[in-house]
Amino acid sequence: MTDARKRRYLELIKELNYHSRLYYTLDAPEISDYEYDLRMQELKAIEAEYPDEISPDSPTQRIGDEGLFNTFEKVEHTVQMGSLQDVFSEEELYDFGRRCKEAVPDAVFVVEPKIDGLSVSLEYRDGLFVRGSTRGNGFVGEDVTLNLKTIRSIPMALAEKIPYLEVRGEVFMPKNVFETLVARQIENEETPFKNPRNAAAGGLRQKDPKVTAARCLDIFVFNLQQIEGREVLGHRESLDLLHALGFQVIPSYRCFDTIEEAVGEVRRIGAQRGGYSFDIDGAVIKVDRFSQREALGSTAKFPRWAVAFKYPPEEKETVLREIVIQVGRTGACTPTASFDPITLAGTTVSRAVLHNQDFITEKDLRIGDTILVRKAGEIIPEVLRSVSHAEGSEPYFIPMECPVCHSETVREDAVIRCINPACPATLRRNLVHFASRGAMDIEGLGPAAVDQLVETGLVSSPADLYDLTEEQLSGLERFAETSARNLVEAIARSKQNPLSRLLFGLGIRNIGERAAQLLARHFRTMDAILAANGEEVAAIDGFGEIMAESVVDYFRNEQSRALVERLRAAGLNFEEEVAETGERFAGKTFVLTGTLSGYTRQEAKALIEQNGGKVSSSVSKKTDFVLAGEDAGSKLTKAQQLGVAILTEAEFQAML
Repeated sequence: MTDARKRRYLELIKELNYHSRLYYTLDAPEISDYEYDLRMQELKAIEAEYPDEISPDSPTQRIGDEGLFNTFEKVEHTVQMGSLQDVFSEEELYDFGRRCKEAVPDAVFVVEPKIDGLSVSLEYRDGLFVRGSTRGNGFVGEDVTLNLKTIRSIPMALAEKIPYLEVRGEVFMPKNVFETLVARQIENEETPFKNPRNAAAGGLRQKDPKVTAARCLDIFVFNLQQIEGREVLGHRESLDLLHALGFQVIPSYRCFDTIEEAVGEVRRIGAQRGGYSFDIDGAVIKVDRFSQREALGSTAKFPRWAVAFKYPPEEKETVLREIVIQVGRTGACTPTASFDPITLAGTTVSRAVLHNQDFITEKDLRIGDTILVRKAGEIIPEVLRSVSHAEGSEPYFIPMECPVCHSETVREDAVIRCINPACPATLRRNLVHFASRGAMDIEGLGPAAVDQLVETGLVSSPADLYDLTEEQLSGLERFAETSARNLVEAIARSKQNPLSRLLFGLGIRNIGERAAQLLARHFRTMDAILAANGEEVAAIDGFGEIMAESVVDYFRNEQSRALVERLRAAGLNFEEEVAETGERFAGKTFVLTGTLSGYTRQEAKALIEQNGGKVSSSVSKKTDFVLAGEDAGSKLTKAQQLGVAILTEAEFQAML
């Protein structure tokens, strides 16, 4: 990289990290998304040209490449990540304040919200983020650096090059993100997360950082663990410093001279907890000065200089007026309680999911009951129990008839399900799914277009899409001549999609995108799948009995078979092309470096994997071969130092 190119590259990194902090941490953007994207594209172009000179603080390094996965190696914490003593009454808070003042009369208290998330350590050397780990047991955690890099409010480079810094933060899922996630899970008839903390925990420990990135996690830093090169005297001073360095620190931390004032702040935070954009389960009172903390000391379990006040969950009584049955995409009939509106955690609620018949029976919920409701995790309303039955009430049972199409339903384990594929309640969701990007990828066929096609009676099955004409569409309100033509052409193009996309688009229960690929690659044709029995399907590597049973049950259904035959008649592709693979690279690990003349990196990677090998992003003693192109950089040097075999393109081609 030339000096001028290098200067521009470093300038772009600095600009993008600056604007990322303004956007994600301070919520005060100075440039438009378009301007930001232009700078990012320029940065990516430079890195594509010089892949071996990518800076570790580049914003492109937050997620990593497709071959990069977490290993969750153990991390020993040099400073213990301890926990605080929980208290549940104001009397206990006053006792804590009295003990502190007796030992340190001029103690100042810092009060801050207690985020309900996962505690992590972030480590920086010379101002660059080098490692992130979970709390674990307080002494030993797990390395989750790659996943933490997906959290945009974590700075990759600090405003100062401090020799060494370790901070502690709380990873959480914002309320609006959690609500969207749960709504999607309910829509897909998955078991929803009970609270944001569980959702964040599941996201942080994903092997693939891209999955973590999709969870849209966030973090507040709340403690200085250790620092070199700077002297910090107290907690408030440390939070001010961390904010100046670029961290998103715990909000609304305030100092008070008396415990009475501190308790008043705990009350204020509690009264406003429904208004926060994140979930809190309490407030923390800490002594500010570090020297005074040392004087107060610790017990065997907890420090004496801090306590965590836990707020009780807010619960209210109301009257259950109705149980409404909603039909999901796969026909699951889910009961929802409709009750007199009540205010919980700052918002008005009048509905709560009752899950299934077993849930209703266990709690003996009846129409007219006085019920007790709370918000799980301060977000999702849930019915806790029946307080009292209404006079003359009777136990409630979900009708064994679909409330929409009136077809007979069946009970599968705890779920009552409508199995009519033509049910209007499932049709819209099925069509949206069928046209989605991971399935048939029909551009222009979004929810609004689907609604219009269903309402006008033009489409009552995915197969009907392939009968649509430009004339039919152009007569609809939202379709001009061009958009009608584009949609018909997009539907026609979808006929060429491989079998795996069609299988995913059919919406077979328990069969996601990856399972559809495995199914298609194993059997190669739709006819082979139609003829397969449960044992043959279960024999697929990665399948289990439940998945196999779902496949067999789906294609055993007469209406499903009729749909398949209509799609066959429409000319859809019923085959899956599978690249032949060899074993010549079985058990071998390759690293690619430099510019290859005969292949792109993705092409070379695909060839290696097709022949049983795997591709790593870094050179180690476990690397078998380094495939080196022109302008190979540090990876080539490291391979030479370790004595790893280095291949030219000609030698690689000869091996193939």
